[in-house]
Amino acid sequence: MKVLSAFAATTALTLAAGTASAIDLTFVSWGGAYQNSQLKAYVEPYVAEHPDVNVVWDESSDAAVAKLRAMNEAGNLTWDLVDVTVADAMRLCDEGLAMEIDYDTMLAPAPDGTPASEDFGDFLLSDCFIPQIVYSITFGYRNDVAEWNGATPSSVCDVFDTTKFPGKRSMYKGPLYNMEWALLCDGVAKEDIYNVLGTDEGVERAFKKLDTIKDQVVWWTAGAETPQLLADGEVVIGSTYNGRLFSVIAEQNQPVSMLWDAQIYDLDGWIVPTGLPEDRLAAVKDFLYFGTDTQRLADQAKFISYGPARKSSAPLVGKHAELGIEMAPHMPTDPANATNIIMMDFPWWADHRDDLDAKFQAWLAQ
Repeated sequence: MKVLSAFAATTALTLAAGTASAIDLTFVSWGGAYQNSQLKAYVEPYVAEHPDVNVVWDESSDAAVAKLRAMNEAGNLTWDLVDVTVADAMRLCDEGLAMEIDYDTMLAPAPDGTPASEDFGDFLLSDCFIPQIVYSITFGYRNDVAEWNGATPSSVCDVFDTTKFPGKRSMYKGPLYNMEWALLCDGVAKEDIYNVLGTDEGVERAFKKLDTIKDQVVWWTAGAETPQLLADGEVVIGSTYNGRLFSVIAEQNQPVSMLWDAQIYDLDGWIVPTGLPEDRLAAVKDFLYFGTDTQRLADQAKFISYGPARKSSAPLVGKHAELGIEMAPHMPTDPANATNIIMMDFPWWADHRDDLDAKFQAWLAQ
């Protein structure tokens, strides 16, 4: 079994015992509830049918771009399949670090014969990206805060109202999501957010809005942090992935509620690193054909409240595997939850991410 690093070794999960002819694959994901949904919905079923395949997890998706760049420079590719956001997929594709996908030969058609390219449809936003789920970044809040005198947040802009809703907030330690919300709550129309953010004045305007709550923010880098901070009462409102909030609300029964207003849609999916040896590439392709079919993506929704990216999967979404509750109302795409959404501009972020990351870190240090 190959070992990627001390960190990877401590987090690795071997799903099948090795044999003389076994092939080891390293899948990269985000850890937590999302990675568990991948494990249960399609990795465990695949390994059960292919006992010669060992899958090891590396929870480094948040650093995928930088690490794949480093691997490429060193000529030492140790990852086989990487889960990334679509914006990161675009960057990796543009840099030649992700393989282009022939969707209709590499992926299974829908049960009615609809080709994969049509079934995934508009979610095929990069030639190198295989969508899995539609999720959102949104806010959860404590619903038992005495200082709020019975009021509860109803707008994302309530996050910026520390008078009516006092207490610590948790927000992502980066420009993503925060810049959009800051401009929206500073009066910029949704349809103008990225035009404004594309100017120096717009960036400064977003930072000035964030300045109004900066001293009340706990910054997170891992999606599990906000649910824990909310559960512990360390913050009263915080942003994270909607699936993480579902877990703390529905599975842990914490006094937390969802604030769906101005949730920001994003997509997550696989990229295949370029330069894989033929045996590993063949194994990855075989897994992808199995693991991205209609039923597998629907099965993932049994474990986490993310919407499947295939049209044919949506009607098959049922109840939570353990809780027995219907999952459709907990999806970010449910009509009741999607009355006011922000669709992330993925190409825009692919072009501007590195620059704004640097500016955001400089602002944090001020």
